[in-house]
Amino acid sequence: MHIDWSSFTPWPALAGGALIGLAAAAMALLLGRVAGISGILGGLLRPSPGESRWRLAFLIGLLLAPWLVRAAGAMPPLKIEASSGLLIVAGLLVGVGTRYGAGCTSGHGVCGLSRLSGRSLVATLVFMAAGFVTVALVRHGGVL
Repeated sequence: MHIDWSSFTPWPALAGGALIGLAAAAMALLLGRVAGISGILGGLLRPSPGESRWRLAFLIGLLLAPWLVRAAGAMPPLKIEASSGLLIVAGLLVGVGTRYGAGCTSGHGVCGLSRLSGRSLVATLVFMAAGFVTVALVRHGGVL
């Protein structure tokens, strides 16, 4: 295995993780909601009275965040080593997984684990294992 130490950026990663934790805590404390992106987006697609504004604000914040980071300093180069078709299939599989798993990585991995949810622990272990196996097959097994 090769580790690209020149791309190791602990301080931005620490800051990003802290901001994700702060946002998740703020959502729980101020709105009583879980900061799970699939649930936030799903609720926006099937709106309930009084629910659309905070959901839309959260999603707009997600979309604006990279632009704000870019304005604050240099962004690392973006390198995608997959075809558009593979990215579309991967996105659809993630969408199906969030439906079957009753949540996404942010909902289970960040919010659920911090609440000591057993269901979220199982979901996180499953999606992490699936990711490890996928990388092993795609990067090292000659698949795709």
